[in-house]
Amino acid sequence: MSQNVNTKAILITFMIGAFFAILNETLLNIALTELMNVFNVSPTTVQWLATGFMLVMGVLMPISAVLIQWFTTRQMFIGVMSIFLMGTVIAASAINFPMLLTGRMIQAVGTGLLIPVIFNAILLLYRPEVRGKLWGRLV
Repeated sequence: MSQNVNTKAILITFMIGAFFAILNETLLNIALTELMNVFNVSPTTVQWLATGFMLVMGVLMPISAVLIQWFTTRQMFIGVMSIFLMGTVIAASAINFPMLLTGRMIQAVGTGLLIPVIFNAILLLYRPEVRGKLWGRLV
């Protein structure tokens, strides 16, 4: 780690991104009933908004190990936040259920890749003797 790197600013940036991405995992659950009415879909169909999100996240987390080797942490963070933003825009402008579901799955791609990127960045930014104290504060 370089001495002139502002680790606190980097960590705060990562935490803000993680907050919105992780909040998005469960945020939509309270609106499922309303979405069933708006899009005229069954409960099992609307549940795919939550189930599909978690499924895509779970599949992509292990793949992030390969991507972290190919790209820098900065490229990965900007990339996954861009993917997440693109999914958010698609979901927010959804005119039908398939469009909403597509937006949610794109958001899940960003979220599923973001969490490992943040963990990897913390490993790169902080010395081993400081990491335990940091994890205690974060978790």
